[in-house]
Amino acid sequence: MLVVMNKSATTQDVADVCSAISALGYEARPMPGEQRTAIGVVGNDSRLDDSHIRGLPGVTKVIHVSAPYKQVSREWRPSRTVITLNNGVRIGGDEVVVMAGPCAVESEEKLMEVAAVVAKSGATILRGGAYKPRTSPYSFQGMGVDGLKILAKAREQYGLAVITEAIDQESADAVAEYADIIQIGARNMQNFALLKHVGGLGRPVMLKRGMSATMKEWLLAAEYILNAGNEQVILCERGIRSFDPATRNVMDITAIALAKTLTHLPIIADPAHATGRRDMVAPVARASVAVGADGVMVETHPRPNEAFSDGPQSLFPEQLQLLIAQLSQISEALGRPLAHLG
Repeated sequence: MLVVMNKSATTQDVADVCSAISALGYEARPMPGEQRTAIGVVGNDSRLDDSHIRGLPGVTKVIHVSAPYKQVSREWRPSRTVITLNNGVRIGGDEVVVMAGPCAVESEEKLMEVAAVVAKSGATILRGGAYKPRTSPYSFQGMGVDGLKILAKAREQYGLAVITEAIDQESADAVAEYADIIQIGARNMQNFALLKHVGGLGRPVMLKRGMSATMKEWLLAAEYILNAGNEQVILCERGIRSFDPATRNVMDITAIALAKTLTHLPIIADPAHATGRRDMVAPVARASVAVGADGVMVETHPRPNEAFSDGPQSLFPEQLQLLIAQLSQISEALGRPLAHLG
């Protein structure tokens, strides 16, 4: 439920409404806006009797949020959530962001080489896995904290923001210390203990859609993070599992456009994990921006054939430069220029 106050409502009026909500056994979350304040009611799964609250001084109307996910819905917040990173890049605003980097941090020398390519190409956020949840226990699992330190060094040298994945609560604490964005991978989309934990770390979180997750399940997973107190959440569409092995997954382009109507949260597209094919990354990335994605995440490596993981879907440096030039044309045509450093 959302209580909308009128423009002339006083601070005391807002406090009285919050007290009334608390007396009913629910949590009140004031959300001051440019024109008026709204107060969200958290903790109710069923429809509340709003007769007492509706009659309080300063209350204009009471809106019952119909979606099962409350705080992530457009009903709760009609305006877009915009997340500003430490390097000044804004996700969810008028600009489109590009995240690029290797699947995994392999060494300091290689990561610095990739970071130079990413910065020169015009991307603003460096991706790279320090913790790697792999299907096989024998595959490269990542460098852990040492990898995080390398990412932080690259950020300092090139001005790029850093996004990297956390796989459990311990790694989430470390990622929050070294990175700008905590990534929750598809396999952990419904790891509810982890979602609640990152909700309390004070860092932006990017939540990837699970391989078989419905839109409702995805948004309810995001709700866990917001309900834990973190409103800086980014969604990421990375493809869903299908019967057809022609590509690694099926990129749900419709989900990007649909999410923009259902939630105020920004959404990023990951065409590399969706397709698993280098030749498919660029066309799917272009399509994602065309339907409204707030950014794309791609993998790049100076020598993809030497990559420890996901080499077949990693772009060569020249391919990354070409893709960013193409995305710039598409985003400009939509009135959304690409984000740039500085």
